[in-house]
Amino acid sequence: MASRPPRGPGRRPPERGRRPAERGARGAARNRTPKKAAVSAGTGPQLTTRAIVLLSVVLLLIASYTSTLHAWWEQRADIQATKAEIVMRKQEIAGLNDQKDRWNDPAYVKQQAKERFGWVLPGEVGYRVIGADGTVKGDVPTLDAPPTATSKTEWYDKVWGSVKEAGKTPKTTAPTTDPDKVLKKK
Repeated sequence: MASRPPRGPGRRPPERGRRPAERGARGAARNRTPKKAAVSAGTGPQLTTRAIVLLSVVLLLIASYTSTLHAWWEQRADIQATKAEIVMRKQEIAGLNDQKDRWNDPAYVKQQAKERFGWVLPGEVGYRVIGADGTVKGDVPTLDAPPTATSKTEWYDKVWGSVKEAGKTPKTTAPTTDPDKVLKKK
C-alpha cells in the first residue's frame, strides 16, 4: 500500500494519472517559483539603526575585554617569571648551604688548602714541574696580594727625612769576601 499524504482542511486530493503539464493553468502556476524582483546595481544590504547600535555595543565589549585580557596575560607571564626566579633562588640557596656545610668539614678545608695554595702536610713531598724556560707548569696557586699600607707622605716630609739621613754617620758594612779566595781554600 502506498502511503498517502495527509489531508487537511482546504487541501485537495492529489490528481492521479496526469502529468504536471496536463494539470491545467492552476496546477502549472502552483509549481512555478516566483521570480524575485531585480536588485538595483550598487546597493548592498542596508544597516538599520538597531544593527548599528548592536554592532557598536559588541565592538565596545570586545575593546574592553581585550585590554583586560591583555593585562591578565601580562600578569600571568610576570607570575610565571617570578615563580621561575623563586625556584632559581631556592636552588642557589641550597647550593650555598651545601658549600657552607662543606667548609665546616676539616677534610674539605685541607683539600682546598692543598689545591688552592699548594700546601703540603708534614711528611708529604710536594712537587712542581718546571719547564725548560723556567716557568712552573700546571696549576700554579696564586695568592691575593696583601693590602699595601699606603701612608701618604707629603713632599716636604720626604725632603726633611733625606736631610735627617744626610746628617747621620754612615754605617760600616761587613767586608765582602772574594769568591775566588773562598774556592781556593777548599
